Amino acid sequence: DNGAGGKQEVLGMQYANYVQPTVDINGETYKVQLEVVDNRTAAENGPSAAAELVNKGVSIVLGSYGSGVSMAGGTVFAEAGVPAIGVTCTNPQVTSDCDVYFRICFLDPFQGTVLANFASKEFGAKKAYCLSKLGDDYSGGLCHYFVEAFKALGGEVVEETFPEGNSDFTSYITTAQNSGAEVFFSPVSTEAAALIIDQAAGNGMTMPILAGDTWDSNVITGAAKGKNVKVCVTTFFDEGAESEAAQAFVSGIKEWINSDATAKANNGGNDMISAVTAMGYDSYFTALEALKNAGSTNPADVLKALPTTTYEGVTGAIAFDEIGDAKRDAAYIKTANTETGAWDFVKIQGID
Repeated sequence: DNGAGGKQEVLGMQYANYVQPTVDINGETYKVQLEVVDNRTAAENGPSAAAELVNKGVSIVLGSYGSGVSMAGGTVFAEAGVPAIGVTCTNPQVTSDCDVYFRICFLDPFQGTVLANFASKEFGAKKAYCLSKLGDDYSGGLCHYFVEAFKALGGEVVEETFPEGNSDFTSYITTAQNSGAEVFFSPVSTEAAALIIDQAAGNGMTMPILAGDTWDSNVITGAAKGKNVKVCVTTFFDEGAESEAAQAFVSGIKEWINSDATAKANNGGNDMISAVTAMGYDSYFTALEALKNAGSTNPADVLKALPTTTYEGVTGAIAFDEIGDAKRDAAYIKTANTETGAWDFVKIQGID
């Protein structure tokens, strides 16, 4: 379900490894080898994927794309004493329930509140429709925090879930339209998102569609292009970010993607840079800083070094709190341009 986003997150790590394939530790230069393991977006595969990485003797783990699979693999990493840096897995339990897991992204309580505030203030919404996937930690968790924040603002919410394997969202869209909701919130996988956008447009749904970071993908802009829909997302990075480091990153990775057919295919066939790719890039360099600070490639030493490791990334300053979460207090909000098929930057939003 989340294959497109997972490939784009790893793409950032692969480009970072291309930019800097070595790391100097205590005066000795090491070649950095990436071991990529696919858990196929399924929590039940999380432990086996994690075990495969542990068996390969990795010093540190980056990922996984998706909170559910990250939580499922966390127990294996904890038992082995291998540190992990979550890149865009936003559910609080990734780190709160696992001592070896850190992360560089904001959390769902923050993201859900930002989205609720945006729905209320930007669209004047008093009633919201929320749709998540049954049993999915990410969409269910983010909907929970959105609902909590939206109700605190005096709003009313209609909530529904859809089962695994569902591809027809017409009944949910109809329920949303008939409910009197003014915004449609559904932070689900990119695969489901594309179907929701297509079917919402086909059923004449005019209310804004809101979602979280998983929707920051060219899969979404491609689905919205040419359709009468309004899609807004919260995310970690904007391709048009003005910092010199961000612009150098965007320029460099676009050139790399366009020169590598596999990279371009893994990026959905074009060179639009998603926020998860930028976060993947920053996670790699954060890991290198941890290795240097540890003065060792031993996982136990790297784990001890991580709490005090910092890095100034293209997505902003990275530092960890006492739980291992990133100290982040702002999200980018973007909207899909249905004419150009690109993202338009709206604002950087914190919690008011």
